[in-house]
Amino acid sequence: MKQQVQGEGAAHGDEKGPLGFITFRSYHHQGHHIIWRARDHRKGLRPRDRLIAADETPIWQSYGYNWVMGLIFATGSFLFMLGSVMALMPEHIMKISALTANITFFAGSIPFTTAGFLQNFQAANAKVFSLEDASSGARIRPALLGWQPGSLGWLSAITQFVGTIAFNFNTFDAIKAPAGWVAQDVVIWLPGMIGSVLFLVSAYFAVMETCHAHFAFKPKEIAWWIVMVNFVGCIFFMVASTLAYVPHGQEADWIVPLSNANLWAGAFCFFVAAVLSMREARLAMSE
Repeated sequence: MKQQVQGEGAAHGDEKGPLGFITFRSYHHQGHHIIWRARDHRKGLRPRDRLIAADETPIWQSYGYNWVMGLIFATGSFLFMLGSVMALMPEHIMKISALTANITFFAGSIPFTTAGFLQNFQAANAKVFSLEDASSGARIRPALLGWQPGSLGWLSAITQFVGTIAFNFNTFDAIKAPAGWVAQDVVIWLPGMIGSVLFLVSAYFAVMETCHAHFAFKPKEIAWWIVMVNFVGCIFFMVASTLAYVPHGQEADWIVPLSNANLWAGAFCFFVAAVLSMREARLAMSE
């Protein structure tokens, strides 16, 4: 999984990364000190660390692309927060039915999947790190999903994207839930559980990519806040999905509200992370 720095004038320096992945490099090339970070590389952030000219930047690594992607994630998160509030409030107070809440959840899953695809497309088409590629101006043939198992960023993006699709099924099937606890667990709970597990795996891949280790404390870096807040949100989603299991027989009255409360908390974390990613794109644009 280690990628070698190639090209005339390149000198090896410090390399970091967990589990054999390389997510950070610091080295000298043709008299310049270059800092390379895997996350910044795939998202097109930090132009001063680039090896390619700004006018050669593909659209999926532009600041506008990152900002819009964050906005779409924020929209989906807000709709999940709204649906959670609807589900938590008694119908006689808000005059909103469970059907309306479930439709809102499904509406929120669409922006999640859209942004998830955009993020995966970006990761799938990030140039493999090579000074020869940069110096030759080699073009990229865009791939819809890609295959980069040696990249933590791509692994994070693809698992999240598949997880968003699982939530499409979970929220759509909940609009008109089938009768019987077994059917509800199969078509509603199981996709939600699969989506939550994939979200949690994706979030930890992102943490490792950003921390260049299994974990690191970097509160001065906005990227660290983005991935950590997102990771916490995935934990809340995991709890919510676990509690959403429909048992055979009666269940305690507090389980459903607690599940919806965790769902709201997770969506709130996703919203904050999305807004921070928009801020990150704006800051990078001004550099």
